Amino acid sequence: MSTPHPNAVLLLRLAAPLQSWGDRSTFNRRETRPEPTKSGIVGLLAAASGRPRHAPLDDLAGLALGIRIDQPGTLLRDYHTVSDYRGQPLLSAAVTAKGRQKPTSPAKHTHITQRFYLQDAIFLAAVEGPLGLITTLEHAMAHPAFPLALGRRSCAPTQPLSLGQRTGHLEDVLRQEPWQAAPAVRKRWGRQNGDAAHIDLPATLDDPAGDEVRDDVPLSFAPQSRTFTTRRTRHTYLHSPTGLTPDPARPGNPGGHDPFALLGW
Repeated sequence: MSTPHPNAVLLLRLAAPLQSWGDRSTFNRRETRPEPTKSGIVGLLAAASGRPRHAPLDDLAGLALGIRIDQPGTLLRDYHTVSDYRGQPLLSAAVTAKGRQKPTSPAKHTHITQRFYLQDAIFLAAVEGPLGLITTLEHAMAHPAFPLALGRRSCAPTQPLSLGQRTGHLEDVLRQEPWQAAPAVRKRWGRQNGDAAHIDLPATLDDPAGDEVRDDVPLSFAPQSRTFTTRRTRHTYLHSPTGLTPDPARPGNPGGHDPFALLGW
């Protein structure tokens, strides 16, 4: 009787000036979820692995996913107007029997679209699965076959993107990994909280018994037959290390002196 292959966890630090993780968007309004979707993470892994859009996704979609929100960022609305450079009327979403788009009626020369992004957000994503697959994905993330983006092609990630493999249960790995927020955010939080060693960070985890259902598990990325199925998730808070060390010059620390203490800084 063969021994089952052990699981491993791959950690991804998702940070960029702009991210966008849509799941229910229309042509003229592209929304973003407040955190990465499973379809977005699977798409990222598939692009790194060099898989074409029609390739099977069963192994990637079957990975367990956890997202920790280390820096939620803020919402940005990008306002667009679309027109034909030749001055011709725009086409409508309706198609003819031959599959060609119909012209707008009455003729429309300008179309307004709105697209939403997350600014300066940082997430810690963990994917758990068989050791062999996770090792392959770790190599792919370090040597991507296709350009990588965080939700949309215009959202290029900052480095480091992959934090490597970890052992243990997905939730425990997310809990134990140090806080990934930007240095300025961590420093400001440390001043307000006395350089506390831990912080409670919100997280969303795959859980068959979870109380939320999300329709963001991709079955196919093929342009003509994009299909998705559902998953169950649960929300929690993870008591994670901040990576901050007490400042010896802060009031309350023996031998320290803070010249700005009287100003409340």
